[in-house]
Amino acid sequence: MNTAEVREIIARHPEPEGRVAAILEEIQKKYRHLPEEALRIVSGELGVSLTRLYGVATFYAAFSLEPKGEHLISICHGTACHVKGAKNLAERWEREVGIKEGQTTADGMFTLEAVRCLGCCSLAPVFSIDGKTYGGVKPDQVPEVLGEWKGGGGR
Repeated sequence: MNTAEVREIIARHPEPEGRVAAILEEIQKKYRHLPEEALRIVSGELGVSLTRLYGVATFYAAFSLEPKGEHLISICHGTACHVKGAKNLAERWEREVGIKEGQTTADGMFTLEAVRCLGCCSLAPVFSIDGKTYGGVKPDQVPEVLGEWKGGGGR
């Protein structure tokens, strides 16, 4: 983590309203998580307690204190997706990337996460990779989708 980069991020957000969230969002995007050292710098520069920053970081699901993979695979487990086979889809993803939901691959390439709803119920079962939504995908199609992302063509 680069201390100067964190200070530059802080400097880009002079507005008083929403400043903390905007800074944390940019740090998260840069480092794929909120490093403790970055939170300490933000705390010192803004005069906001570390406790408050941790409160914000742990309240919002978009923030993570643990490093995330380069690509975030979000599997919907909402009611419609559950009924349409989300469990089987999740199990196939786990086998293909070699991790469980909530984990990141050792090479830092993929993080697999369970989410409550992606808001695409009519497409169930649904998952997304870096915000790109896939609906109606069967578990046996997962290797093909994964291959696209490993090859850099999934974006």
